[in-house]
Formats: sequence, structure tokens, C-alpha cells
Amino acid sequence: METLFTWWTISSLILAAGYVAIIAIYTFGWKRLPVWEPPAAYLPSVKCTVIIPARNEAPNLPECLASIAGQSYPASLTQVIVVDDHSEDETLDIARKFADRYPHFEVLELKAHLPEGKKVNSFKKEAIDLGVRAADGELIVTTDADCVLPPDWLMLMCSFYEVKKPVFIAAPVGFHREQSLFERFQSLDFFGMMCGTAAGIRLGIKNMANGANLAYSKAAYQAVNGFRGIDHLATGDDILLMQKIAASNPGKTAFLKNEKATARTLAKPTVREFISQRVRWASKSTDYKEWLVTFILGWVFFYCVFILTTPILFLFVGTKALVLFVFLLSVKTVTDYFYLGMMAKFFRREELMMSYFPAQLIHILYIVTVGVLGNLVKRYDWKGRTVR
Repeated sequence: METLFTWWTISSLILAAGYVAIIAIYTFGWKRLPVWEPPAAYLPSVKCTVIIPARNEAPNLPECLASIAGQSYPASLTQVIVVDDHSEDETLDIARKFADRYPHFEVLELKAHLPEGKKVNSFKKEAIDLGVRAADGELIVTTDADCVLPPDWLMLMCSFYEVKKPVFIAAPVGFHREQSLFERFQSLDFFGMMCGTAAGIRLGIKNMANGANLAYSKAAYQAVNGFRGIDHLATGDDILLMQKIAASNPGKTAFLKNEKATARTLAKPTVREFISQRVRWASKSTDYKEWLVTFILGWVFFYCVFILTTPILFLFVGTKALVLFVFLLSVKTVTDYFYLGMMAKFFRREELMMSYFPAQLIHILYIVTVGVLGNLVKRYDWKGRTVR
């Protein structure tokens, strides 16, 4: 048993060192990425189309559309398309009221455009594709119907596109209005994901993106035939599309770093909803085209597995196992504290760090749980549908 514990200890130390290295690399990439501000002489000229797929979003859609209607970017250069995905509530009526009020708003019904008998596994991808086909804009911007966008969101997106010339832009997403420790944990977790997204793109690793805040040129989308080849998956309208476009456009993927470009939404109020969401996201990990992405995710997963299982060895080797456990937990806790503290400061949410230590324990359990379920559960419920 002593020999086994020695190898366990060596493996644990390697995993801990690798984890610190991953976070250090992400921190380096984040700090190397400059905050984007439009040039003083910038004059808007590119037309953008905002596409919002919506299914049963009546409670959230009014605030989302109102925030888009209040953008500082010229309405004459903006087209907003709400694509209703078979909603069973007042979503469609709400969207139509906004379209009646604002000339640059339009509403499409997905069910009216799907060929009869077509087998669909990703209705969201179908909704986005319908919006792209109807788009007049050169730049496609996507968000979710439960998001609230800041006033300069489109100004930052479009100026970044015009000046920097990327064909794919990822931008920040965060939670707001947290009501519990569990929701604050989700906000802290998202800070880490945003840093990983931005730093990864800056360093050439397309490991994360979030469909709640993306932009890409219509030409680039059409050149890769949109979601063709990844449309068998219910998710992946963000990361897999980014990887697909990036493969055909080296060096043309970018992250827009500006807190004022953050799309904000509500955290999941229950553990069940949260796990369902994250399992849905994790289920596409086996389809990632970049091996380094899978490697990083796997490394973090196994590090958390070792943290959780090391205390069991106390039954066989005594206090040495507890010493190793405390060391592994301390390394992750200290590393993440500085990492997430940096991101909380960027997002002007430093108060969330008061919930950091209990959130850290939740995070380790979450990584292991979702890592396992994401590779085992291939069918899940999403907005009243069972998809895979």
C-alpha cells in the first residue's frame, strides 16, 4: 500500500503543478489582451444583424429586447431578428409588439420555415441559421432571449469588427442579481470560464465561447456552410462553430475584452437546473476538434478527482493522506483565489469574493459530477424537449 500511495502522491503533485501552470497561462493570456475601446474618430458604417432565438422566454424577452432597442449604435445600421422556436407562451406576441414599435425589429417563426418531416436535433441551430439567411447585415451578432445587454454593446462589437477585422468574435457573459450562495458560486465559476475563453483565444486555443454573446461575419458563416457537420448535436452553436470558422480563417478569431460589452443573464436557481445546463454543455466536449482543449479539461477533471478521493486513503495510510489532501486543496484554493479575484475586479463584482471559500468546495464537486455525467448522459431535457 505504501508503494501505491507513493505513486498516488507523485501523480497528485504532477496534477497540482499542471493545474497551477494552466491557470498561470490563462492569467498571462488575459493580461496580454488589451481592453478594447473604439477609436475617438470611429464612425459607425457596418450593418449588423442581431439574432435572438427564443423558446418560451416570455418572462425574460421584454427586458432583453428593450436593452437592444436602447443601443447607442445607430438603428439605421441595425437589424434585429427574433426567431420564435415553437414557443408555447406569449414569446411570439411580445416579439411582434416590439417589431410593431421598432422598424428595425423583425420576427420569424421557425415552424413556418422547417421542411415537413425534417428530423431536427438542434432547434436552436436551425433558428440561428434561419436568422442568418434572413440577415441584411454584414456582421451577425447572437445573444440569448434571457440576456440583458449594456447600451454600448453593439458599438463595441461593430467597432471591434471594423477596426480589428476578425471574422469571429467572442465576448463576455456574466450573471447578475444573484440571490443565494449557489448563484454567487455560478458567477465566480463564470469569471474563470471568461478568462479561459479570452486567454485561450489570445493564445490560439479555441477552448470556449458562449452563444449568448458572439459575432461573426455572415460571409465566414456561409463559407463553412454554417452548422453543417455539427447539426447532429443539440448544443455547439458557439464553441463548435468557432472551431469550424477558425479552422478556415487562421488568426481571425478574437475576444472583445471590455466589461461594457458583457451580456448578463440570471444564474440557475436550483441544483437540478444547473447540473442539467452544465451536462448539456459538457456533452459536446468529445466533439472538440482541438486536442489541447480536451487535454486541459481532462487535466482539471482528474485534479479535482484526486482532491475528492485522497481522503479515502486515510483508511489505509493514516494521516499522510490527510496531509496530501490539505495540500492539494490548498493549492487549488489559493490559485483560484487570485485568478478569480482578478476577474471579479475586471467585472466590477469584487463583492462576490466574500462567497469564494464555500464556493470553492462546490466547484470541486461540480467539476467531477459534470465531468462524469457529461460523458455518460447523452439525452437530456431542454425547454420541454428531450434532445441529445
